[in-house]
Amino acid sequence: MNAVSANRLELIQIADAVAREKSIDKSLVIEAMEDALARAARSRYGHETNIKAEINPKTGETRLWRLLEVVEEIENDSAQILLSEARHKNPAANVGDFISEPLPPIDFGRVAAMAAKQVITQKVREAERDRQYEDYKDRVGEIVNGIVKRVEYGHVIVDLGRAEAVIRRDQQLPREAYRNGDRVRAYIMDARREPRGPQ
Repeated sequence: MNAVSANRLELIQIADAVAREKSIDKSLVIEAMEDALARAARSRYGHETNIKAEINPKTGETRLWRLLEVVEEIENDSAQILLSEARHKNPAANVGDFISEPLPPIDFGRVAAMAAKQVITQKVREAERDRQYEDYKDRVGEIVNGIVKRVEYGHVIVDLGRAEAVIRRDQQLPREAYRNGDRVRAYIMDARREPRGPQ
């Protein structure tokens, strides 16, 4: 029993640490974890099964539910339930509603854990990109300080602290040489979302 509660506590500590480190809301990290748990559970219960995962942000307790759509005639028994059966569980159920059935906790294997880690990493990156864009979209026209991180194909990549900026070759001062570690002052011309992150 102590191992379970230690794992639950560890889950919340990880969410706190990631949220602090990436300067994003803890609820977004927990949402990413829930999505990862649901995907991992789907690999166990079947990919057509509609699964909802929930993590209690205070205790770290995880719960899984299978969501079944109430229908008159079943076409997919892993995602649907007959109206008559649904009314036994919830007398107010109607066609089109969803009934949730609790699922037993499962032990995720190594592959599911790796897949969950990838989903969490991807969601955290997306949240971090959104935060960076929100930080800089209203700062267009400002002068900022940064440090040259690297030069790629003549373009200078500048570390602004919580974000990166690009000084394109055609926007650089003539005969100016940039080296890693140089301090630079730059004018923010534009802030936009890019697949690699805000630019």
